[in-house]
Amino acid sequence: MTRFKLFKSMAVAILTLLSVALLSTTVSAQTKLQGMIKGRSGAKIILQTADSPKVIVILTSSTDVAQVEGLLKVRKKEMSMAALIPGLPIQVEGTYDAQNQLVASKVRFKGNDLEQAQAIQAGLSETAQQAQKNKEDLEEHNAALTEQEKKIAANKAAIGANTARFGQLDDYYIKDEVIVYFGNGKVKVEPKYTPQLVALAEKAKTIDGYMIEVKGFASASGSASLNQKLSEDRANNVAQILLQQGHIPLTNMLAPAAMGESRQVAADKKADSEAANRRVRVRVLQNKAVAGL
Repeated sequence: MTRFKLFKSMAVAILTLLSVALLSTTVSAQTKLQGMIKGRSGAKIILQTADSPKVIVILTSSTDVAQVEGLLKVRKKEMSMAALIPGLPIQVEGTYDAQNQLVASKVRFKGNDLEQAQAIQAGLSETAQQAQKNKEDLEEHNAALTEQEKKIAANKAAIGANTARFGQLDDYYIKDEVIVYFGNGKVKVEPKYTPQLVALAEKAKTIDGYMIEVKGFASASGSASLNQKLSEDRANNVAQILLQQGHIPLTNMLAPAAMGESRQVAADKKADSEAANRRVRVRVLQNKAVAGL
């Protein structure tokens, strides 16, 4: 009986030692870390500590999350895991799993630290929202710019077609042109030209920022002073038709110009060349800057 009691006592002692050893192993496996939350994805927290820039902390349904309170930080307030946001300094207690991730049994943080982290997150959120708005505004601007570029391209294509036909000046595109011819010494516009001038006027009114240019010319026959006067009268008479029958506003008319016998079509004085020089040239112009819009 005595021997039995001895064996029993020894067994109890061994079990006690094993229990203490097991408990010591469990306790020793518990790890405490302090650091700042750098990122979070669901139950996974990326913790930056003094020793490591990246420690993976795993939250579980049994993780005790609390905010420490009071002067001595001995009181605690149970908190939701939602409070664990980037920028928050925390103290974590737990054990490492097979993937070397710290499975948290306890997480603690200070109230003022949480307030500061929330303020930082609010600022980051506003910055991110502003950045997103700036990005959307830029995309909208670029889209509008693209549409504008399409319109400009279309204008350029139309201008190109007219330019191929009539040419261009330094500051203007030439959109249309009519030539009115006169008999020798004559300044009156023949009736056959009136419909052409009225049609040109109607077309001009469809063009943004149009201007009408009227220039009178004369042949080289006769005196230079006479030819200057002839070219002036011819230009004025054509301008009157544009104003009165074409209903072109004065604001869209350039002052009629008398070119005299300058800019002869041909240098010789043959009859056909002389007839070609007795003319008034009417052009519809569009300012290049306006056309670009």
